[in-house]
Amino acid sequence: MARTSGSHSDITGPRIRDAALQLFASHGFAAVSMRQIATQVGVQAGALYNYTPDKQSLLFSLMKSHMDELLSAWAGQPAPSSIMMRLEQFTRFHIRFHLERPQAVFIAYMELRNLEPQNFAAIEMLRRQYETELEKILQDGAAQGCFSITDSKMTTLAVIAMLTGVTTWYRSEGRLSPSEVADQYWSLVRRAVGGSDHPASSG
Repeated sequence: MARTSGSHSDITGPRIRDAALQLFASHGFAAVSMRQIATQVGVQAGALYNYTPDKQSLLFSLMKSHMDELLSAWAGQPAPSSIMMRLEQFTRFHIRFHLERPQAVFIAYMELRNLEPQNFAAIEMLRRQYETELEKILQDGAAQGCFSITDSKMTTLAVIAMLTGVTTWYRSEGRLSPSEVADQYWSLVRRAVGGSDHPASSG
């Protein structure tokens, strides 16, 4: 189908993604039609298929982009000298990254059930990669005697769930700034893993 007059792939493509992101986050994937997305963008419904095969592909693309950005941003963080600092860095990074993208975070977690099996498996693989980054920190900290945990996998999932939950209640006009929120969450995470400043003595 022909594109709407004046439409360009480098402009309309991102606009379609932005519109889908807003509509999926506001109304849920199942309740949003391709026609609604087209109306939001200002193109004919048929024109959307020049940019995406279907609504499922659009959802998968949004989720994959979010996870790719998350993993890339974390990989670019400098490595601190201590394991305690590394855990604090992860905590503050996660809070900052997710507070800046509340709609993408909502979709990434709440719309997993609407992914087709192959797409679900791909997103789950990326999620596990990110979870493994935190689990490595916790395992190294436990080995050094800095953390007191009994199950690194369960602790990893619990910490990430707690940190990601910030997007459900945080409001920019509220009484706490993002940095103050990160301070509070770091205190919670540190207590949750039994964090200490120094490794336990082996003697």
